Amino acid sequence: MTADPIIQLLNDAAGARVLCIGDLMLDRFVYGDVKRVSPEAPIPILRNAREQEMLGAVGNVARNVASLGGVAVLLGVVGDDAEGRILANLIGAEQNVEGDVLPERGRRTTLKTRFVAGGQQLLRVDAEASAPIDPATEADMIAALHGEIEHVGAVLLSDYNKGSVTPAIIKALLSAAKAHGKPVIADPKGRDFSKYGDVAVIKPNASELSEASGLPCDTDADVEAALATGLGQWPAEAILATRSSKGMSFRRRDGAVTHLRAEAQEVFDVSGAGDTSLAAIGLAYAAGADLQLAAELALAASSVAVSKVGTAAVYPDEVRDFRKRGGARLDTTDKIMDLAAAKTQVARWRSASRRIGFTNGCFDILHPGHVSLLKKAKSRCDRLVLGLNSDASVRRLKGPTRPVNDSEARAAVLAALEMIDAVIVFEEDTPQALIEELCPDLLVKGGDYDIEQIVGAPFVQSYGGEVLIAPLVEGVSTTKILETAKSDAS
Repeated sequence: MTADPIIQLLNDAAGARVLCIGDLMLDRFVYGDVKRVSPEAPIPILRNAREQEMLGAVGNVARNVASLGGVAVLLGVVGDDAEGRILANLIGAEQNVEGDVLPERGRRTTLKTRFVAGGQQLLRVDAEASAPIDPATEADMIAALHGEIEHVGAVLLSDYNKGSVTPAIIKALLSAAKAHGKPVIADPKGRDFSKYGDVAVIKPNASELSEASGLPCDTDADVEAALATGLGQWPAEAILATRSSKGMSFRRRDGAVTHLRAEAQEVFDVSGAGDTSLAAIGLAYAAGADLQLAAELALAASSVAVSKVGTAAVYPDEVRDFRKRGGARLDTTDKIMDLAAAKTQVARWRSASRRIGFTNGCFDILHPGHVSLLKKAKSRCDRLVLGLNSDASVRRLKGPTRPVNDSEARAAVLAALEMIDAVIVFEEDTPQALIEELCPDLLVKGGDYDIEQIVGAPFVQSYGGEVLIAPLVEGVSTTKILETAKSDAS
């Protein structure tokens, strides 16, 4: 058994079934770049490069249940329109999501369109319906939940106040859950959380908890007071409040407040992070975990989610890696990777729109020239990957007396440098194959090279990548250091 209970929980939760019911939306992302300001008004002009459509709201909850290793049973309502059909197709394409999506004639499917440049949202445009679903659709939803609830381990109720979570559906859901002994976790909206009844957990964010309790939720003491007030007003068994960079806080009806602190984390996009945490809690409960473990899993999963662009799915390996390294950054040992691990890590960085830099060399005896090169390289990218010649490769290039330090020692020293994010030892004489596998956005070499001499430069330039020649530090090189040492010894 693994020593980390959260990693063990992920293993235990594999294949667990979770019913996800609530408001269903289509999330559309328009990605591009901004090069200039409009002459018509002081607004940026976004050049549309690509568009992506994803499951939103309870759809994103279901998608994350599935990506984290569970099986999601999705119940929701869409309009009888193009967006509704897109949602149905997206659900059909998701592995381990079983959809029971009900189209309602005359209803508009909720669509959120986000415009993104440089990894940052510029604008969001909403087209939505918020009227309650009609009685016939409501009856179909209730029939569907009765048919599914005995076959799941937990139920997630995702209320975005768009009309699908009606009083009748809440009543039917609570009754069926109680009859079959299934925990219900509710993600609420509005000021009256009592309408969700005696659910196992109610999961507002800090702002929602503040609005519903009528109390501030800025400090730990504020949140503790708001949780106490909430448990005095609402019949839920426990309340868990998500607090963005401050982590999470929860209190059971018969216990004290627990605060879980978030690791220092590079937040890139908060879209869907609440859905991810809800999915993790539901999956944990379906696997038989208590609220403490469920909250810890939710915190790790949502921390991964915010490092991605869009309403992104989170996967077990990402949560395991996050737990292993204890936060957003890789530690020294984890920076040393083989090619397969590096490709996986680069893909994760790239999914968060990180700019990937690459440089390479022998780095036999680290000196100020190396440090200058690496600092220059890191100043032009978000993540810097270093290709390190193996011992055999160095001998072929430098002669039989080199390297002075073996590849294990050289990699350990380089990985300890803050500006380096990954080190890969390669056996070939040149890094051409490595560059072609990683496709960096930036290729950096020292000023003793002309661009025609830089291995991989034509390849990187072929897809629009940048090649940078960093200036040398005069009078410093490994060869000169070794010659000086030899002269002094004689």
